[in-house]
Amino acid sequence: MSPPRYQSITSDRMGIVTLPENAGSVRVVAGEYQGVKGPAQTFTKIDVLDVRLNARGRVDFTFPARHNLGLLVMKGDIAIDGTHAAAHDLAVFENAGERLLIEAESEAHLLVLSGEPIDEPIVRYGPFVMNSAQEIQQAFVDFASGKFGHLDD
Repeated sequence: MSPPRYQSITSDRMGIVTLPENAGSVRVVAGEYQGVKGPAQTFTKIDVLDVRLNARGRVDFTFPARHNLGLLVMKGDIAIDGTHAAAHDLAVFENAGERLLIEAESEAHLLVLSGEPIDEPIVRYGPFVMNSAQEIQQAFVDFASGKFGHLDD
């Protein structure tokens, strides 16, 4: 039930890690990678990483075992801990380990998402996600009455 807000996150504000051996780069949108932090402000601990790998490039990630973890292959072919994944594949991992090794079989573009589980009930309807049906109803009332604020030009 926090007040609405907008974050302008432009490319020039993102943290960038250049990977060794011309492997590629990791843009940090939220969270942290190798000590480089992203500009997004979040309510819970999450990592949003935009990864670009050159052919045969490798990248190693470490996430707390408790975090939910997903990886979207947006372009190219990769191996995730030896298992093949291709463009448009979404890999979702069990909360069982911390290390993730990715090797690019071709030039690749990935989105890596990691986050601490919130462990709250979830109710969604239309564009709103809340904790109860009553909160969803209140969100529609608040939206209709203009309580969601406005964007400055």
